[in-house]
Amino acid sequence: MTHFPENLTDRYRRFHFRHFTPNVDNYERLATHGQSPDTFIVSCCDSRVDPETIFSAMPGELFVMRNIANLVPPYETGGRFHGVSAALEYAALNLCVKHIVIMGHSGCGGVKAAIEQNTAIQTEAQFITKWISMLEGARLRVLSSHQGTDRSKLVRALEHEAIKTSLDNLRTFPFIQQLEAKGRIALHGAFFDIAGGKLSVLNQLTGEFFDL
Repeated sequence: MTHFPENLTDRYRRFHFRHFTPNVDNYERLATHGQSPDTFIVSCCDSRVDPETIFSAMPGELFVMRNIANLVPPYETGGRFHGVSAALEYAALNLCVKHIVIMGHSGCGGVKAAIEQNTAIQTEAQFITKWISMLEGARLRVLSSHQGTDRSKLVRALEHEAIKTSLDNLRTFPFIQQLEAKGRIALHGAFFDIAGGKLSVLNQLTGEFFDL
């Protein structure tokens, strides 16, 4: 028998004592009445970038989808399994969120792999390579507009472009187009700098990020 990780057991017990017990009434309300978050966040899987921590969110306040490089694929119905699209559909049409935030971050491994056209470890299926191929157009734009730039600045530029790519892809979904046109949903881009703890937000008119 494989034992459950001891460190997770300890952390669960700490959670139950420090967070669950003092907020048991809120958990009971969530269990009884369900969730009604205002915001859907698409964030990276990176363990250093946790949306609930960054936004000091309590359970039930954020609906979060995490994947490699915080990407939203363009709308298409030909495949069989659409994890991001299913989460988006549920958030927008069932939970009726008012905001969708694409949140990128510094030092993103998926973006770095896209720049370098390389992934350190992958299987024959090449899941990572196929996934980050969504950034190919953005990668070419960055390389074209940043010739002679050092690698770290290229990665940062593509980290920003990845957010814009996901926002563009969001707007290929018919129901997002309709909700945004009616003013019932707003789309946002944000970038978290891990070392500095700073969050910057995309001005979608100028394409520039500004610190909060």
